Amino acid sequence: MENKKIKVMVGLSGGVDSAVAAHLLIQQGYEVAGGFMRNWDAIANGDFLGNPTLNESQCPQEKDYEDALRVAEKLNIPLYRIDFVKEYWDYVFSYFLDEYKLGRTPNPDIFCNKYIKFDKFLNFALENGFDMIATGHYAKRVEVEDGRVEMHRSFDQNKDQTYFLSQVSQEQLQKCLFPLEGISKEEVRRIARELDLDIANKKDSTGVCFIGERNFKQFLNNYLPAKRGDIVDIKTGNIVGKHDGVLYYTLGQRRGLGIGGIHGIDPISWFVVSKNVQKNILYVAQGDENEYLNSDVAIIKMVNWTIKDKPQGPIKVGVKFRYRQKDQGCTLEFIDEETVKLIYDAPYKAVTPGQAAVFYINEACVGGGIIDKIYYKGKEKMVYNYEGDK
Repeated sequence: MENKKIKVMVGLSGGVDSAVAAHLLIQQGYEVAGGFMRNWDAIANGDFLGNPTLNESQCPQEKDYEDALRVAEKLNIPLYRIDFVKEYWDYVFSYFLDEYKLGRTPNPDIFCNKYIKFDKFLNFALENGFDMIATGHYAKRVEVEDGRVEMHRSFDQNKDQTYFLSQVSQEQLQKCLFPLEGISKEEVRRIARELDLDIANKKDSTGVCFIGERNFKQFLNNYLPAKRGDIVDIKTGNIVGKHDGVLYYTLGQRRGLGIGGIHGIDPISWFVVSKNVQKNILYVAQGDENEYLNSDVAIIKMVNWTIKDKPQGPIKVGVKFRYRQKDQGCTLEFIDEETVKLIYDAPYKAVTPGQAAVFYINEACVGGGIIDKIYYKGKEKMVYNYEGDK
């Protein structure tokens, strides 16, 4: 009796990574179909209102769908078009806006993976007779005993995306494949050219997950209208410029501040170090070594473990506080089931509440959570409500 093929639905985005992922699975003997997730309604969400540079025929997601269709035809696989617009708004975009209203800097890609790709999309695939899903993420799935899996960094360290997968559960990982785990981005593009895919040289997507690349301040202004205010030197209390809207800036930001040429002040780069949302004040300091950027302890909430069994007691971990950042040595202590304390081996700059802190033990990404509070020398840093030294 012939063995039944494992059926896999690939999240086919219209990009080169997911296209090559689908091709590799076909080569490996899986029964493959594509699933295109429609998660954003540009017309209903008013993306084109007041923006003469865009029109409905240029909707990035519809262009991506056309690319995904051509890939599916080339690979001779069916393509499902799945509507998760409401789910994306409810679980990802509403959270994104709520965090920005508080002055924090959220990472919607992480929650898109948690609630859409590895939850709603996975459930859709299982309900339609598929055994597993696959994505074009650069991550490595390692099988261990008793059906458990671990998520390790990918072969292409420059493209590794485990940071964005840190909120995925062990149960979800058991039902997912990462076909690109052992190859580089250059190899992916080479394979796509060999397959004569139109998207072989399509540039990587950037910007907010599923919303695409656009003027971010302009986009955010549709939902959180800008309110100009003062930029203040945190050290002297002097006004040194005007900002476009305090919500639009993030801790450690250097570019786009528009500060320069101030008489009597050395021409040293300015960095965002704090902001007061209520008073609409953006605080800055000069030089990337200024102490206002430092912290040495962080409280992490909404902690998720990608491994089956949560570690016990204090443990040493490497932590990424931002994507592409080198691991920072930390001691992790447990506060409660979903909250941990990170004590850094050495002070670190621009750890930003609202962003993700992702935990690694050697090559394994074991989990992560959301940065809630930061401290320096035993004092909580009031990053979003600084009112001067008490």
